[in-house]
Amino acid sequence: MSPNSKRIRIRIISGLAVLLSLFLLTRLYFVQIVDGDDYRDEAMQQYTQSSNQIFNRGSIYLTAKDGTRRVAALQESGFTLAVNAQFIDNPEAVYQSLAEVIALEKEDFLQAVADRDDPYVVLQRRLDPETAAGITTLNIKGVGVYPEKWRRYPHGLSAAHVLGYVGYSSEGDERVGIYGIERIFDDVLSRSGGLYVNFFAQVFAGIGDVLSSDPASREGDIILTLEPDVQSYLEKLIADVGESWGTEQVMGIVIDPNTGAIKAMAATPSYDPNDYGSVTDPAVFTNPLVQSRFEMGSIIKALTVAAGLDAGVVTLDTTYNDTGSVRMNGATIYNYDGKARGVVSMQEVLNQSLNTGAAFVSKQLGHDAMREYFYGYGLDEKTGIQLPGEVENSVANLEVERDLEFATAAFGQGIALTPIATVRALSVLANGGKLIQPYIVQSIDYRVGGSTDMTPDVGRQVLKRETSEEISRMLAKVTDDALESGRRARDRHSIALKTGTAQIAAPGGGYHDDIFNHTYFGYFPAYEPEFLIFLMARHPQGVRYASQTLTDPFFKMTDFLINYYNIPPDR
Repeated sequence: MSPNSKRIRIRIISGLAVLLSLFLLTRLYFVQIVDGDDYRDEAMQQYTQSSNQIFNRGSIYLTAKDGTRRVAALQESGFTLAVNAQFIDNPEAVYQSLAEVIALEKEDFLQAVADRDDPYVVLQRRLDPETAAGITTLNIKGVGVYPEKWRRYPHGLSAAHVLGYVGYSSEGDERVGIYGIERIFDDVLSRSGGLYVNFFAQVFAGIGDVLSSDPASREGDIILTLEPDVQSYLEKLIADVGESWGTEQVMGIVIDPNTGAIKAMAATPSYDPNDYGSVTDPAVFTNPLVQSRFEMGSIIKALTVAAGLDAGVVTLDTTYNDTGSVRMNGATIYNYDGKARGVVSMQEVLNQSLNTGAAFVSKQLGHDAMREYFYGYGLDEKTGIQLPGEVENSVANLEVERDLEFATAAFGQGIALTPIATVRALSVLANGGKLIQPYIVQSIDYRVGGSTDMTPDVGRQVLKRETSEEISRMLAKVTDDALESGRRARDRHSIALKTGTAQIAAPGGGYHDDIFNHTYFGYFPAYEPEFLIFLMARHPQGVRYASQTLTDPFFKMTDFLINYYNIPPDR
């Protein structure tokens, strides 16, 4: 064999040895680092079947304003104390021994071990390692401690409608995500790696599937856009509204109207996902901001006026003669107070929230143009928010070719929208006219390394930028001049807002005259907004208008955000 041939053969063998070493190192990384916890679980519990029965789950994080993360859902480990009653010959003595290590009710213990046929009676769960070790050292026949894991939500009720919880599947033999992020990202959060007892089989198994798998289906942690302090403040505000006005439900959203990132999302009543079993009404688990739709009332007038301005069928100086009512298709539309204002401008339509003015703009637009704008705001589609169970908006009235349906839709009646779809549409007014994609998952950090940025692209242009600026000026004047005669205006920050009071449809047709939903939205600074706030109170007692129930919480939330984020003044 020639020297050259020997050198080539040595290089080939050396290359193969390097490749084999890299392969083994990669497999060891997966076995020891990625799947190490699962193997430890399997060893401790002496499993011989697939480890998909071991409860193991990724974490969910909130993102603080400085970019740091705060855990919102995590897996914790501990031990279960259980006894095999068949081996307990002297219950009194066993109890005395255990009582030296752990607090046990004697009566409960004696009752638990009374059934001699039961081989596994749980006495206590979630014991810490020190206590478990203390029990183990007693070496009592029939008494054992067994590793267990559970899901914990450190902030209790906070963000429960977003997070959801982990419970048992319908078959009852596997823990899965139920509601919220836990459900929709169950495939990412679940860590059922299908491990095998034979270590070497795992080491030499192929890694192609792991390395080439679709990132959306790989295991990892979920990082949310929710800011924990903003979330906490919003939850306190809506709880106070509910208590003050005896509401059926209160809800709110804080969103960046430029990107669609949701900073806070909350609704009352809520629940503690650590104790979901104590909930008596399953309806409390659903997220009404995504899974319910409502007639939104006069906040929709801002969308109508913006459409009229953008289409050029009205301007800031356009006027009409307000007689207090208007007759259409055999029905009469009234202003909220039934009063006439005479000749008024488009600004007064917003300042005084005139139903006749919204009907006037809808007439100028015509059916096709108004439908096109409202669909352009995304009202004919789901938002695609990364939460389960989003329902469609009810906008069928925009397909009925009668002036009446378009007039009522123009002031927020006759069409029913989800709050998240409403926030998406209203953000168009604030951000220069673009349709955003609301999102609540910022990224996925994968267990094997790497991450996926979940920030969506900004969508289509719905309004001209000049229209967005014009409607923002008009809504800022609502704050500066109309709302409580300008007493709520801020000296250093412009605030664009609109209130809404929606009547509630009666089962037999028509509307109740004494039950209302209150809505409120605003963004600031008005011309370069950083946040948009949406609030809604359902069926407040003893009060008619949203300006009475939601003005205080709106401005408290606004002032909090301005100070918390140190938003520069624009005045």
